[in-house]
Amino acid sequence: MSTKQLPTSPGSDVDQRYAVYDERKRKRMISNRESARRSRMRKQQRLGEMIGQASQLENENNLLSQKINDSTQLYLGVASENNVLRAQLAELTDRLRSLNSVLEIVSEVSGLVVDIPDIPDTLLEPWQLPYPIQPITASADMFQY
Repeated sequence: MSTKQLPTSPGSDVDQRYAVYDERKRKRMISNRESARRSRMRKQQRLGEMIGQASQLENENNLLSQKINDSTQLYLGVASENNVLRAQLAELTDRLRSLNSVLEIVSEVSGLVVDIPDIPDTLLEPWQLPYPIQPITASADMFQY
């Protein structure tokens, strides 16, 4: 039984195979390093883009929050003014009724004929509009922010 030994002298086939293997290993290592470097760069770029997008969204959110606050303040002001106007309407309607009552008494006592106009329904029932309901159109720039 004979065993064949591989030559181990410099420049032999084994050395060449090892050299080819080492060269492939070195190229693969360089390629992996370059791939990892590109991957880190892409990751860093994505992170930068996401940070920029987060900052932009935060700014938009702050702007929208400010617009909401401004609109809310405007709404509260209009609602408050509307309540004042309703109270004034109720007070003026009561005064008109009182004055009409006084006129009726004066008319009865003096015998003079005084024309006492009726209180319009729109004053007594302001929610009843005297004309058909039509849609109210508004534009986005109607309110100042």
